[in-house]
Amino acid sequence: MKKIKLAIVSPYPPSKGTLNEYAFHLVKHFKEKEELKEIVILSDQLPEGEQFPEIQGKVPVRFLQNWTFNSWSNPLKIRKALKQIKPDIVLYNIQFLSFGDGKVPATLGLLAPLMSRWSGVPSVVLLHNIMETVDLSSAGITQNPLMSTIYRFFGTLITKLLLSANLVTVTIAKYVKILEEKYGVENVALVPHGSFEVPPLPDFDRKGAPLNIMTFGKFGTYKKVEGMIEAVADVRKRIDRDISIVIAGTDNPNVKGYLDEVKQQYAHIPDITFTGYVEEEDVPGLFEAATAVLFDYTSTTGSSGVLHQAGSYGKAAIIPKIGDLKELVEEEGYCGEFFQPGDVDGMADAVEKLLTDVKHRNELARRNYIAAASLPMDEIADWYLLHFQSILNRNP
Repeated sequence: MKKIKLAIVSPYPPSKGTLNEYAFHLVKHFKEKEELKEIVILSDQLPEGEQFPEIQGKVPVRFLQNWTFNSWSNPLKIRKALKQIKPDIVLYNIQFLSFGDGKVPATLGLLAPLMSRWSGVPSVVLLHNIMETVDLSSAGITQNPLMSTIYRFFGTLITKLLLSANLVTVTIAKYVKILEEKYGVENVALVPHGSFEVPPLPDFDRKGAPLNIMTFGKFGTYKKVEGMIEAVADVRKRIDRDISIVIAGTDNPNVKGYLDEVKQQYAHIPDITFTGYVEEEDVPGLFEAATAVLFDYTSTTGSSGVLHQAGSYGKAAIIPKIGDLKELVEEEGYCGEFFQPGDVDGMADAVEKLLTDVKHRNELARRNYIAAASLPMDEIADWYLLHFQSILNRNP
């Protein structure tokens, strides 16, 4: 069987572009697959002075910095690069704002999969969210009803263009049904998100360890932290225990300055740590130190990488009863202590239950670990290889 030369269009660490961590872990397993001949990562431009790491493995990996966030010419640059490197197939690891947070560059960037197929390179789009399930207001895109209608119209048009790829993969089964029924297509496949790491069985008891409630993400739109801070502060009074609050991550690009405002607003509440951007090598320690991981979300825009990470490190989760998180819990076997989104008292009740009922907390943590271990990223990479080979067999 001919080995595959694979191109991947995605940010990759040290780039801080969205979905960079997903690309990191997918490549980590792709580079050990004997079915591949070479991996070329077409990434966004890094800031001056930064460079990509050398990657060792069975498969050689090289980088091309050939597109820029918010540039209008990204699809042309990507098409030109693909003509130069001549891959057998290209995988786009994207969501709707991957190429820019401005309307025009974000839209133009999403033409790249169609243009690469026009150039004769089979394309696979890993689409992490779909417009039909995104709450535009909560996601910080627009609160104007007229603009929402316009966004939905263009979102439908862009989705049609993305569906011109040879294959579109999504991480939640509901997405497959929505796309097939609305757009009348048959080239959509479910490939689960997968778990980045599956460390050895953790110590669920953590006897004597400090209590630490952690959240992780890009905050300010549908991911908030005010409710978490107020809920944990309330629980401190209820059970008279020291409980650390760890807010790991950065502002969402659409809401710059959000976390600085939160720091000022809650300066009177002690023992809150804002970590800023978390480097990949620091992620394990962040999760291992946590007693539980809290999701203060008002909506979602796709499968949650953070929930998969919480499962990988054997952590109980505190989860709002909304949308895609609920779908993920039901489909992949994750679990958590639930609350209604926006209900700070309900969130506090969930935190208190996990902190005071150690047996219950450990059971949730164990079930999440089992769910994560059942879908490791190594198997997700194999799923993609099967799809790649199927496409190449149909397009020799």
